[in-house]
Amino acid sequence: MLIQHFQMLARYNTLANSRLYEVCLQLGDVERKRVRPAFFKSIHGTLNHIMVGDRIWMARFGGKEVPSTGLDAILYDDFEELRQVRTLEDERIEAFISGLNEDFLTKTISYVNNQGKLYTDPVNLLLAHFFNHQTHHRGQIHDMLTQTEIAPPVLDMHRVIRP
Repeated sequence: MLIQHFQMLARYNTLANSRLYEVCLQLGDVERKRVRPAFFKSIHGTLNHIMVGDRIWMARFGGKEVPSTGLDAILYDDFEELRQVRTLEDERIEAFISGLNEDFLTKTISYVNNQGKLYTDPVNLLLAHFFNHQTHHRGQIHDMLTQTEIAPPVLDMHRVIRP
């Protein structure tokens, strides 16, 4: 049941990101990059942060040791390039989650966080965090969109995932 739940979250993640990027596409570059009262300073900065987090966690899920540094990095200054790699990353996430097995969910992952502390956590908790992190920051972008002339998209899971 937990595997199916994570598969649903992966699908939701892809669909929610697609909706969010379609709306952000309607904004000009200046508006997407406008400094706002947000932790990652702008819509563009927050979209990049989600990508940074996804890549860190996907590497860790793949057995690589990756520290949580540069959480505010702008990986892609060009929005269209960011949008294209977001699509590819979401495909990669769905493919990874579709291959989950019960054995993997019983494992732990050790990692060093951005304060340099070593943690060892269960994979099922880290996967839940992975999807929650994306949702949390999409919510921040949703709020920043309300500060523009473009209406934010509906991102409620039961509305996004419904066929």
